[in-house]
Amino acid sequence: MYKARTLKKTLQAASKDFKTVLITGMRQVGKTTFLKNSSDKNRKYVTLDNPKDLLLAKQEPEFFLQTYKPPVLIDEIQYAPELFKYIKMFVDNTDKKGSIWMTGSQAYSLMEGVTESLAGRIAIINMLGFSIYEYENKSELQKPFLPKQKPSSILQKKDLPAAYYNIWKGSYPQVTEISDDNWALFYSSYIKSYIERDVRQIININNEISFMRFLKVTAARTAQELNIADIAKDTEISPNTAKQWLSILETSGIIYLLKPFYKNIGKRFVKRPKLYFLDTGLCAYLSDWNNPQVLENGAMSGAFFETFVITEILKSYYHNGLFPSLYYYRDTNNFEIDLLIEMNGLFYPVEIKKTSNPSKNDIKAFNSFAKIEKTAYGSLICLTDNARPLTENANAISVWDI
Repeated sequence: MYKARTLKKTLQAASKDFKTVLITGMRQVGKTTFLKNSSDKNRKYVTLDNPKDLLLAKQEPEFFLQTYKPPVLIDEIQYAPELFKYIKMFVDNTDKKGSIWMTGSQAYSLMEGVTESLAGRIAIINMLGFSIYEYENKSELQKPFLPKQKPSSILQKKDLPAAYYNIWKGSYPQVTEISDDNWALFYSSYIKSYIERDVRQIININNEISFMRFLKVTAARTAQELNIADIAKDTEISPNTAKQWLSILETSGIIYLLKPFYKNIGKRFVKRPKLYFLDTGLCAYLSDWNNPQVLENGAMSGAFFETFVITEILKSYYHNGLFPSLYYYRDTNNFEIDLLIEMNGLFYPVEIKKTSNPSKNDIKAFNSFAKIEKTAYGSLICLTDNARPLTENANAISVWDI
């Protein structure tokens, strides 16, 4: 059964102002299904997964657009960058908004073509897997997250085992519909498809086993500061190769690098990004957490909870068509804030902890940061049953109140 996506209103708004719209994101997050369910009967559909249509698009792009005359939905546009120049010519000679919808999952080559040919002519919207709102069929109620004194309790709160089941299962639409017995089969097939269809088109990987080891080593470091030399050592590859492969993971939507907050005032601030996998189920598979109970009680349970919260906050923005300014904070005095959301010149501090008994000691870094920047209300996101104040400027809220 199709689940509505928060992006529906963003797509509708973009199609009223832009002639072309691109939905991008990692494989299997539901881009095509979303656009098909948002289309009217007059919009044609063509996928460049079809060899015949791909050949036509690459060899005769002008004739391709005559054959599939807009309004049209072109799936997997990254396979035929030859089309971009002709799409530009079309949109420059029409006044019709929302004429061409496109999907793409291989962000590196895709964005290169968009930048060269369609800059200023296209709305680019990023999609991740199901958010907790979308999964619970409350997509229209999801707003961009900001800490506030009285959070809107829209979602039903779940206990700890249920929370870790969500984290372990993952957010790809297809994996949420299959039995737990086929969980590993889904992710192993996903990785095989990702390496063969996306990674190999970007770089020539001579040793697939090394890349798989690299994926596993990287997954084991979710919610940690990025240390390229350390990853390279454990993968037995050069630092330059590790850097290149990390770039591929980032541009194809597998990982997210959270920027550190720092100013040029000496060496008081940590300057390395933090690494997060954008799907906790994929991360669990790669790091060999084969059931939710083991994950909940394992050494990485806190890292997975933090990863889950960060990705849900990202979804709250991306799925509303926004690209937020996000940072984390850590100084040499070991004051740390997991997330800073910058909005209108203010920083909203967010701490994330796997606890049901939050205290103001958990947010002591908020005061430290407030001495150097203008801060707004802050929150500790945890497993509390009900929102509760911790200080006059911060509260503790449930992960289900994001």
